[in-house]
Amino acid sequence: MSGHRLARLVTASGLCLTASGGLIILWRHFAPTLRNLTYFTGWALLAVMLFLTLYNARKKLPFLPLGRSGTWLQLHAYVGYFSAVLFLAHLSWRPPGGWFGATLAALYVAVAGSGILGLWWSRRVPRRLTDGGGEVLFERIPVIRRELQTRAEALALRSVQAGGTMAIAEFYRLHLADFFRASRNLVAHLSGLSEPANAWRGRLEDLGRFLTPDQNQQLRELSDLVRQKDGLDRQYALQWSLKAWLFVHVPLTYSLLLATGLHIILVHGFSLGAGFR
Repeated sequence: MSGHRLARLVTASGLCLTASGGLIILWRHFAPTLRNLTYFTGWALLAVMLFLTLYNARKKLPFLPLGRSGTWLQLHAYVGYFSAVLFLAHLSWRPPGGWFGATLAALYVAVAGSGILGLWWSRRVPRRLTDGGGEVLFERIPVIRRELQTRAEALALRSVQAGGTMAIAEFYRLHLADFFRASRNLVAHLSGLSEPANAWRGRLEDLGRFLTPDQNQQLRELSDLVRQKDGLDRQYALQWSLKAWLFVHVPLTYSLLLATGLHIILVHGFSLGAGFR
């Protein structure tokens, strides 16, 4: 991490901790005297949650002059951390009572937890993509995969015509046809494991011991296509994971907002008390 980024992180973290500490001090000071403090923290928490949802809207409107996406992400992260303290203050620092309160609290924890996990993962993925040779546009991955499959099939056929041996073509049919047909080894690529790639390399090296120099040249070309396909699968796995995370975090967020709206109706419309009680 560069010195500038570290200084910015320390400053922002200090401000977040200061704001959280200030909130705790204010709560302890005013809680014994203000009857409606729980109402205040509830409305403040709702305002914070609505602000946090604006980041998703900002990503869908990149053409508007609304500031840099990176700045919005930083605000989203730090305000999200602050919301956790506000959430605990709204609960009066104790577990909620009743099934609805517990469900609402569980929804908040799920949203916050998925947000923290997504922030951590979104920081790791770009570095791993860069280490793998740069990012490929996600929508282009199926097209590139078909191109690699076509080249590999043509190479397998050419090996039969040029050398009169079925070894490479048979190896492709038995071991590589399915590999080139779709993305493979999703879990291994997400985990950063290299065992599948090493296994392919070992099988190709074993086959090469029984081939002529000309056939080994064709095998090296096939091995290069396998390496490219394996790298493409890594691109797919990492980028797919970020998109899949959004399909978890965003629906949870809107479910939380809907449940919060119902919570407000119950509290203010039917006088069931303040907070989750």
